[in-house]
Amino acid sequence: MFLDFSTLQSREAYRWMASTIAPRPIAWVSSLSEEGVANLAPFSFFQMITARPPTLMISPLVQTDGSKKDTVRNIRQTGEFVVNLVPHALRDMMNQTSFGYDGETSEFEACGVPSLPSQLVKPPRVSGVPVSFECRLVSCTPYPADKPSCYVVFGEVVAAHIDEAILAEDGQVDPVRLDLLSRMGGKWYGRTASSANFELERPEGWRR
Repeated sequence: MFLDFSTLQSREAYRWMASTIAPRPIAWVSSLSEEGVANLAPFSFFQMITARPPTLMISPLVQTDGSKKDTVRNIRQTGEFVVNLVPHALRDMMNQTSFGYDGETSEFEACGVPSLPSQLVKPPRVSGVPVSFECRLVSCTPYPADKPSCYVVFGEVVAAHIDEAILAEDGQVDPVRLDLLSRMGGKWYGRTASSANFELERPEGWRR
């Protein structure tokens, strides 16, 4: 099968890309509006960029009416957000927060998501997740510039909260204990807690 993307509608392009570029990690992003309303929303267009300085990227899509998502608006206004990683145990709560609530509604309250205060930024973090990254905004860029379909947000990680229960005896993160969700195509999700996981040694001579 050959797909000429110049002939595809955006919905078709999304379906083929989102179904094949998988699994994708999920950023459960908490932010605060200028009025102090806490927002919480999941995004699977998410990745680590670099560790020097420690930087994450999320890419929220533009709403169907062309407006910005609450997450983008809040981050632009306050310059702060928290990326919470989603464990399998909180899958239903995460799913509920993907609903399009209005900007005056806190998903923490509407969906019964427990929260904890952050240490270096104002937005709260999600209680019960294995990892939360407190971030400060580096850049928020509309893409494409002439007619944006998304915003590419870079955030520098200033602090992290790690549940020590996810660590193995050697002090390293155990993917089974971590048990994160990953996004796949359609209604499908994956888990890091999988018997299909395996290890590979780096090639000889790899600089460590």
